[in-house]
Amino acid sequence: MLAYRSKIRETARRLLTDHQVDAVIGFKKGTVPMMCQPVLITRPEDVDMLHWDSFCGVNLANYLPKRQGRIAVVAKGCDARNIVVHILENQIKRDQVFVMGIPCKGMVDRRKITRALKDQDILEVTEGADTIVAKGNSFDMPFNKADVLQDNCAICIHRNPVIYDELMGDPVPEQEGVDRYADVRAVESMGADERSKHFQDLVASCIRCYACRDACPLCYCPTCFVDESRPQWLGKSIDPTDTLTFHLLRAFHCAGRCTDCGACERACPMGIKVRRFTKKLEKDVLELYNYEAGMSLETRPPLDVYRPDDPGDFIA
Repeated sequence: MLAYRSKIRETARRLLTDHQVDAVIGFKKGTVPMMCQPVLITRPEDVDMLHWDSFCGVNLANYLPKRQGRIAVVAKGCDARNIVVHILENQIKRDQVFVMGIPCKGMVDRRKITRALKDQDILEVTEGADTIVAKGNSFDMPFNKADVLQDNCAICIHRNPVIYDELMGDPVPEQEGVDRYADVRAVESMGADERSKHFQDLVASCIRCYACRDACPLCYCPTCFVDESRPQWLGKSIDPTDTLTFHLLRAFHCAGRCTDCGACERACPMGIKVRRFTKKLEKDVLELYNYEAGMSLETRPPLDVYRPDDPGDFIA
């Protein structure tokens, strides 16, 4: 992963110097360990600010909708799929975006490391090919990357970008034999009352900060349904019914569009497994329509087309 850094900088410098793009969206190193932040570069002399490591988890496709000019963007496999979704939904034109593709072996979940260290202060983190070493005043703890990946990365089977203009490294092997929906099947096997309680308990700690919505590259409506007042869809408090309604409606808005990038879970300050909602719908769309979001520019999303043989048992 670290080897991509020089290629990202080299490509960004060339694109800006040759005026092929107006700006480059990438990452710069954060001010604290295990944190990287998005950055927009417009000058060739600033490209050395660009950084890449296993903590660059933010989905940069979130910064593309309705953007003017020609933009280069650093894109992992899930980011590239979201770019496809944006193009299909007319949020950006294909010739507007230069995709700097990142073959990805998964992003590290910093929360798993901090939990393992019982919230001790981490002063430095070093990264190897397959390991992460966290250091503090009284510890020097190595971690196997595979053990601390984000949950969505651990089950990802589309690690290489589906579209790109230039790859920043060689394609990586895709994971095989991955059970992507074990948790969904566990919920499906519950009775109605148990399932209802499961989801109520899941969002019980939600503070309605909307971080999941703001981080999601699919949430670009000019006015979100939670902000509508004429009519008002739901209340603004943390009333349990309103809270669950928010999560359910947001998930349905993502049906057939979600790439399981994990942005929602990564952003949640309460550590809620928000993907539990969207993964159920992802599974249903795959089984009913044999469709995965963002895999092709040639195929319209299933909720965007009609076929006479569409499943319709729910109507009867």
